[in-house]
Amino acid sequence: MTEQLRLMAVHAHPDDESSKGAATMAKYVSEGVDVLVVTCTGGERGSILNPKLQGDAYIEKNIHEVRKKEMDEAREILGVQQEWLGFVDSGLPEGDPLPPLPEGCFALEDPELAAGRLVAKIRAFRPQVITTYDENGGYPHPDHIMTHTISMIAFDGAADAERFPEDEFGPVWTPRKLYYNQGFNRPRTVALHEALLARGLESPYGDWLKRWEEFERVERTLTTHIPCDDFFEIRDKALIAHATQIDPEGGWFRVPMDVQREVWPTEEYELAKSLVDTSLPESDLFAGIRDNA
Repeated sequence: MTEQLRLMAVHAHPDDESSKGAATMAKYVSEGVDVLVVTCTGGERGSILNPKLQGDAYIEKNIHEVRKKEMDEAREILGVQQEWLGFVDSGLPEGDPLPPLPEGCFALEDPELAAGRLVAKIRAFRPQVITTYDENGGYPHPDHIMTHTISMIAFDGAADAERFPEDEFGPVWTPRKLYYNQGFNRPRTVALHEALLARGLESPYGDWLKRWEEFERVERTLTTHIPCDDFFEIRDKALIAHATQIDPEGGWFRVPMDVQREVWPTEEYELAKSLVDTSLPESDLFAGIRDNA
């Protein structure tokens, strides 16, 4: 290796980095890789999902600052760097018909202009690998879909001085690989569900699997499986740091750690773009890069 390895994870809200690929990031940090989380919004419109904190007047009034402090704590736990893109949370619209998105929110930004902020981050940090969401956002939250959109523009745009001039966005940089987070995949869910039932334990995944059937969710191609079970506890600790979003007694934590490690000790990704040769399936996001760095 003649060049420092760098990984950038682009996420929509604070807490997404701890629920999607957190153990992977902690593993790479332990190996000396520089890891930067870029958070597109402040999560200002996120609901308070932890029942113990619902109705707290201070949190409701200062949700932006509270979520920022939660992000600071999670960042320290994971050992990553973290920066904000500075956009405003769009919220998750509900109802039939769906209400319009709030004016000035992230999902209504001009994608090219929004991507410019991410281009500047990419050129400054110079990651070889970027992770983000697929075209469905992982789930159809408008901010997740917008995160996908600007990530795809920025991956190509970081190397394009005509599209994003160097005097405004910094010297060009060419990332080598882009991945979609696919940690919430059906094979993993089925494996853990069946393992729990076989042990006579209650599974939190029954309703998930029913919804999968109802919505006829298209299965993704899992190209990359990162062994990271040694870092599952760090992942959970980082997730719990997002106290307004996570119920520590909720479904996230109902699968015993020994079952997780035995049945599904990896986190999954889908290789979406690669400028280097690699063989699938992979067990390393830097496959094809390490030997040529």
